[in-house]
Amino acid sequence: MQFGPIAIAEAVGCIAAHTIRTATTIVKKGAAITPDMAAKLAEAGVTEIVAVRLEPGDVDENSAAARLAARMAGDGVVAEAPFTGRVNLFASAAGVLRLDVGAIDAFNAVDEAITVATLPALKAVVAGELVATVKIIPYAVPETQVEAALAALTGAPAVSVAAYRPSKVAVISTLLPGLKPSVVDKTLRVLRERLEPASAALAVDRRVPHETGPLAAAIAENAAGEADILVVFGASAITDRRDVIPQALVDAGGQVEHLGMPVDPGNLLMLGTIGGKPVIGAPGCARSPKENSFDWVLQRRLAGIPVERADVQRMGVGGLLMEIVSRPQPRAPGQHEPGSVAGIVLAAGQSTRMGARNKLLQPLRGKPILRHAVEAQLEAGLSPVLVVTGHERDAVEAALAELPMRHS
Repeated sequence: MQFGPIAIAEAVGCIAAHTIRTATTIVKKGAAITPDMAAKLAEAGVTEIVAVRLEPGDVDENSAAARLAARMAGDGVVAEAPFTGRVNLFASAAGVLRLDVGAIDAFNAVDEAITVATLPALKAVVAGELVATVKIIPYAVPETQVEAALAALTGAPAVSVAAYRPSKVAVISTLLPGLKPSVVDKTLRVLRERLEPASAALAVDRRVPHETGPLAAAIAENAAGEADILVVFGASAITDRRDVIPQALVDAGGQVEHLGMPVDPGNLLMLGTIGGKPVIGAPGCARSPKENSFDWVLQRRLAGIPVERADVQRMGVGGLLMEIVSRPQPRAPGQHEPGSVAGIVLAAGQSTRMGARNKLLQPLRGKPILRHAVEAQLEAGLSPVLVVTGHERDAVEAALAELPMRHS
């Protein structure tokens, strides 16, 4: 590929490297120069332009991007048409993003002109979400580089989505004196919200004393039932393999595969199996809708992706999901407590550009868009959070049920 100034008389068939504006015509960047364009530019007094001339063996940016994206896209991924050397890859179904990280690294190492960027591996995605983008930097690349990049994508496609499978989840909650039923009810509500994007069902709600015998019996009963996944919410955290929950799993005929995770929050999570079914001993933070280790494990299980001991041990990088306010931060000694900052969410509009539907109430990742906005302010520590309502006030307030904010 040749790049540089070209006399306007020789520019026909070349590609404009930059947008050219004259009083009578505009030639956009990336446009192929036609005889008519060249004539109008000459009439306007343009004698030369910076342009690209393809040479034998060159592949234009769109053709190269399309070929590479087609090789890269696997199950659950669709590629859009190329434009300006770019092909975007989208999830065609809700699920968990699977990447061949080694192949992607090798692909990006072929040449600076050939790139792909992706979301993080094993991230939960929804249908229509952008998961990767292939971009050719210049206007063309040699065929040899395209072939080298294709060769880096050996084996299965490097980008795919493991779609969620229809699943039934059995929940066993252990109880201790002082644990309010409302706490368990809220836990199940939060779990249903986690299951909704996967169209999974909470099939069993079983509550037993926080004792090994009753819990072992409940685990054995549900292992023989219709549930695909068993989740145990303990009234007390798991602190040892001989604690109530892991011991009950063993007594029921199952096995503890791993206890503890290099993910915070969510260190005290247990992985196990019984009768070929996964058992998750949920950490206490799983009662909260905030992201924690439980989300990572549950999402993968719902997509049929195994989570084994080695997988858990590799979760440390990126596993610090949030700071705990009560934990001292050594990097900031002696700081005074900051003053509170209020948040305001404007939710009174009529969403006229959406037609008959209220934009704020449309679902996104299993909950209304408005709820995402309010939860983001609450998670950021804003207090108080004020929501200004107006249009469809009752429906708006219902979408924010149980959140600690004020309506006005």
